[in-house]
Amino acid sequence: MKIHEFQAKKLLAEYGVPIPRGRIARTDEEALNAARQLGEGPFVLKAQIHAGGRGKAGGIKVVEGIADIGRTARGMLGKALVTAQTGEKGKPVRTLLVEESVNVVKEIYIGVVIDRRRACPVLLASAEGGVEIEKLARERPDRVITEVVDPSVGLRPFQAKRVFYGFGLDESLSRPVMASAIGLYRLFIEKDLSLAEINPLVVTEDGDIVALDAKIVADDNALFRHPDIAGLRDVSQEDPLEVEAAKHNLNYIKLKGNVGCMVNGAGLAMATMDLIKLAGAEPANFLDVGGGATSEMVREAMRILLFDKDVKMMFINIFGGILRCDTLARGVVEAARELVIGIPIVVRLEGTNVEEGRRILAGSGLAFTVASDLADAAQKVGETVRRIGRIGE
Repeated sequence: MKIHEFQAKKLLAEYGVPIPRGRIARTDEEALNAARQLGEGPFVLKAQIHAGGRGKAGGIKVVEGIADIGRTARGMLGKALVTAQTGEKGKPVRTLLVEESVNVVKEIYIGVVIDRRRACPVLLASAEGGVEIEKLARERPDRVITEVVDPSVGLRPFQAKRVFYGFGLDESLSRPVMASAIGLYRLFIEKDLSLAEINPLVVTEDGDIVALDAKIVADDNALFRHPDIAGLRDVSQEDPLEVEAAKHNLNYIKLKGNVGCMVNGAGLAMATMDLIKLAGAEPANFLDVGGGATSEMVREAMRILLFDKDVKMMFINIFGGILRCDTLARGVVEAARELVIGIPIVVRLEGTNVEEGRRILAGSGLAFTVASDLADAAQKVGETVRRIGRIGE
């Protein structure tokens, strides 16, 4: 789960990381009041969305004086901000972070992630902050410092010191920089995060260390342990279909294709998406109803797929185990009778009670295309997609 920059900075401050003075605003009047509380300026207005690349897209603006705050805030609030990470629809700007402007001398980067190959956290750092760390690591890996952390002992002071020396900063800054790195690591571990980064952590003209921007992603599977983090969720920044799916305990991720797929099991879902591409089409989603799905969950899954305007056909691929094929078939039939089905549906069933499931589909009187196996399913999906393409022409 992603959170906003202002929320991330508040968490950082709780762990001893210095942040700029700032206030949030949801109207132009609140932005003006926030600026007055901060002083005479200059100020920085930052659109709060769950995506990077805001600066290049006009989501970060420097305002010299209070007189221009209201006008600038009105031009940002209520709009959709489109960045390289949002897609063409963008993300709605409902909140601004109004901050004091900081005179920057040096920008650095520090972040903590999980190294899945080593099965432990790693502290990443670079003397080149303010840039995309992924691009830097790809093009100039020698510029990225990596400290592997033993989770049983945590980030040790000597490791933080080693990172500091990699920045090439004045020795007088060692204590605040090391404290920021250790605080960031503690936040990562204690809040069960999957990503915590400060980019950039800056040195100011006054010789202070300040976290100018921050990004935090929480592990969804650990949110039950952290209601304070779960309460920071902003569903306006999420895909509406993904939000709806979560209400019914469905694992759903929106993609850019035209074939909606419903599967039980993440591995089978990945294989199904490969099969769809092999058939010459593109999957419109990842949708895993899970092994213990009920007929009601199946109905809701179909409803979500049908609400996606990009979906031109549906492919249901179920291996019956805990979720029996007859349960799936009943849910599909019930949903098809309740909803207006205007697209073709290909169904492949295998496993527990498969014959009963196929009998239910065949006796429903509805126009399902039932595949006998995966090869047959691939052929039928390909034929259906090509037929739809010819109709669209």
